[in-house]
Amino acid sequence: MEYFLSEEQKIIKKLAKRISDEYVSKVAIKYDKEGIFPRDILDLLAYTELTGVYIPKEYGGFGGGVMEMCLVVEELSRNCAGVAVSYAATALGAYPIILYGKEEQKKKYLPKIAKGELIAAFALTEADAGSDVSSIKTTAEKKGDYYILNGSKHWITNGGEADVYVVFAVTDKSKGPRGISAFIVEKEYEGFYCGKKEDKMGIRASSTTELIFEDCKVHKENLLGREGTGFIVAMKTFDRTRPGVAAMAVGIAQGAYEHAIRYAKERVQFGQPLSSFQAIQHMLADMYINIEAARAMLYSTCRMIDSGAKDFSKESSACKVFASDVAMKVTTDAVQIMGGNGYVKDYPVEKMMRDAKVTQIFEGANQIQRNIIASEIIKEY
Repeated sequence: MEYFLSEEQKIIKKLAKRISDEYVSKVAIKYDKEGIFPRDILDLLAYTELTGVYIPKEYGGFGGGVMEMCLVVEELSRNCAGVAVSYAATALGAYPIILYGKEEQKKKYLPKIAKGELIAAFALTEADAGSDVSSIKTTAEKKGDYYILNGSKHWITNGGEADVYVVFAVTDKSKGPRGISAFIVEKEYEGFYCGKKEDKMGIRASSTTELIFEDCKVHKENLLGREGTGFIVAMKTFDRTRPGVAAMAVGIAQGAYEHAIRYAKERVQFGQPLSSFQAIQHMLADMYINIEAARAMLYSTCRMIDSGAKDFSKESSACKVFASDVAMKVTTDAVQIMGGNGYVKDYPVEKMMRDAKVTQIFEGANQIQRNIIASEIIKEY
């Protein structure tokens, strides 16, 4: 389907596809099996300047937006969502700085993120506060020129690998969500440690860890935005990065679809290729329809965000929900078409089915996204 990308966007997508096919595909199964963080692929993305496609030009980036970020994520996910999410998690950590950083903070961090010299992460989730952001318990007590952070974060993507973390903590418990603030924390800060690394079902090439803060001193200059605006920082960031999850889902689905159709043409049963059976043809047709519908919704949302629209929570959540549900269905059907071969690790669709599941869960479970969508559409009528 023709999506009328700009010439620059076509170049970005083509370059990301080439890296995905020539490099990511070669290491995907090994990195998934052994849980290897794809630093070499991130270095390659930095060498080709794809790490800076969504960073403003004045801070050393390409000057693109959510669309450019999603094009890279989509193509990487065609071969390994674990690699893609390692790339996308830096964008999740960078966007709060792009949106709410002071000029000094932007100049300090964004050029190095654009060059791939710094990996970033976003630290919001806690053991008892996932989708319920307002229940976070990590505290930040101001003492003189410093905030003292205490608490822990769970399931932080790029944990242990990132150089810079955007951390959310409570500065005034009495104010509820308005008492949450955001801070930039560097990995060397005293009192900041990485804890348990999670042994995940999918996206195993990515690193997901616990973060621990024990009297961690963070200078007041590293407060992101104003004190008490952390909840807004988090929500506005998610509005721009949930399409990234949708891009990951579209990429996974596209990869599984391509493997399934090639297999269906090669595999012979009852003296003829699987692709000659109408039942298989209908499954492949439904895969195509769903993937293109998800991609169209994703690209439309990206264009809306990059156009400067002020409110796009509904659209951002909707494309995340739809694409992630499509990824789950398409990968499940790909395994079904490939039968026993789809169920073993010799073929990548088994991994893609595992990888797809998390797109329905992280950056807000799909049930929470439906709450957001429902709230917005009820307000409109």
